[in-house]
Order: sequence, then structure tokens, then C-alpha cells
Amino acid sequence: MTDTGIQMKERIPMEAKRKYIIYKEEFRRQAVEMVIHSGKTQAQVARELGCSEYSLNLWKKAYLRQQAPAEIDGEQRSPEQMFAEIRRLQKENEYLKRQREILKKAMSILGEEPNPGMR
Repeated sequence: MTDTGIQMKERIPMEAKRKYIIYKEEFRRQAVEMVIHSGKTQAQVARELGCSEYSLNLWKKAYLRQQAPAEIDGEQRSPEQMFAEIRRLQKENEYLKRQREILKKAMSILGEEPNPGMR
């Protein structure tokens, strides 16, 4: 047998590699509220908190199921519908902020006096 200098690693069963972390209910609730109210994506919040995006998604679904439907503008809305509406409005708000910044820059460029050498 030839020694190639490469040693085989001992195979560890996949089940032994997994870590199961049990998060407290308070942590889960705060994580979900951060997703709903911060305007950050679920992936961003999961990275910041060090939990999986999948777990955060499950927590959000459970949280929204516990919430009671609310009446807004005369119609009943489920928590999922309200969450979707909040997310849509946050995206629209970001878009409008970007548009405003573009218009500010354009107005400052158009409002400048031309250089004497540019005529």
C-alpha cells in the first residue's frame, strides 16, 4: 500500500452533527415583531439574530395565527393580510424616498449656474 499522506476522516453520522437550539417564547415573539415592524427582510433579521430563516418563518406563521382578525375600513382583515399590507407600504415608502432623492439631485444640478467656459 502506498501512503499518499492523506488521512481519511472518520465519518460522523449526519444526525450527530445537527445542533438543536431551543429558543424561548419571548425571543421568538420579539424576533417576529422585528420582522413585522422593522422593515428588514426575514433573511436580514435571521442573520442578525443567529437563527435560521426557516425557523423564523415558522414562528411568524404561528404568531400571525394567534392574532385576532381586525376590522379596517369596514372590512375584516386577517393578520397575514395586514402583514402583507405593511410590507407593501414599506416597499412603497422606500421607493418614494429614492425618487425624492433623485429629484433633489436633479433640481440641484438644473439650478446651478453654468460655468463661463461652457457657453
